[in-house]
Amino acid sequence: MSSLTEARVSEVRAFNRFYTKVIGVLQAGMLESPYSLTEVRVLFELAHAEPMETGRLRALLDLDAGYLSRILTRFDADGLIRRERSAADARKQVVRLTDKGTATFADLDRRSEAEIERLLSGLPEAEQGRLVGSMAAIRSLLSPREPGREAYVIRPPRTGDLGWVVQRHGELYSAEYGWGTAFEQTVAGIVAGLDLTKDAGWIAEVGGERAGCVFYVREDDGQAKLRMLLVEPSARGMGIGRRLVEECLRHARADGRKRITLWTRDCLTSARRIYQTAGFRLAGEEKGMENGTEVIEQWWSLDL
Repeated sequence: MSSLTEARVSEVRAFNRFYTKVIGVLQAGMLESPYSLTEVRVLFELAHAEPMETGRLRALLDLDAGYLSRILTRFDADGLIRRERSAADARKQVVRLTDKGTATFADLDRRSEAEIERLLSGLPEAEQGRLVGSMAAIRSLLSPREPGREAYVIRPPRTGDLGWVVQRHGELYSAEYGWGTAFEQTVAGIVAGLDLTKDAGWIAEVGGERAGCVFYVREDDGQAKLRMLLVEPSARGMGIGRRLVEECLRHARADGRKRITLWTRDCLTSARRIYQTAGFRLAGEEKGMENGTEVIEQWWSLDL
């Protein structure tokens, strides 16, 4: 093992020791309950996909059959689950939570949320975003993925990102379409008008470098706008644009918006395909000018 590899292995192990202590994995019971981390994970899976065949549950959590059997026996004795033969295959057993099991998991889930909220509340807003983004990076990098496809991370904006958004819009659209500083000023005006107490944005990263962005702007009439979708040329073809749009739409629905609109131009064909796939429909268009070049302005909308 090289000295560099040894140092990296040591750092990962140190992080593991630190984080397991932070989230209380080393305690006898998770969240001040009588149940271990593995037992709580079993409850989680049953609460979100019950009834579940025991073989699928074992494969999902990569558990030894005997170990899972002991956990289920304990849950049975505690009145948390009900086991029965599968209607499709009598050789198989399915498990579902009882009312008591559902209530037990709901209580543990509330405790977990409160614990994570307490953990985050000790950090300033910018550091919360940095922490969550770093966690997303770890999850993405260590998740199985297709060979040859680099992982990317979607995270909230941090200090410095808004300046990058303006700069890259100006540089990319000048290089690719000949649009000038007036377009960059337009983007700067949109950025200046953001209110991130009610609006939202997402930054895509590939290899720790910014690779794309999109923003959500809430309006007062039950509508919202999708704004400033951009993907770096080096990151195109990875599904980042589609993923950014999906995140924006998910947020709009969670925010109770009835409709979301966007402004684009007909020459931005890749972006238009993403919008059409997401369900947007052309609402109107007209001729315009950008840096002496004629463009077709388009407005698209999607009822949520």
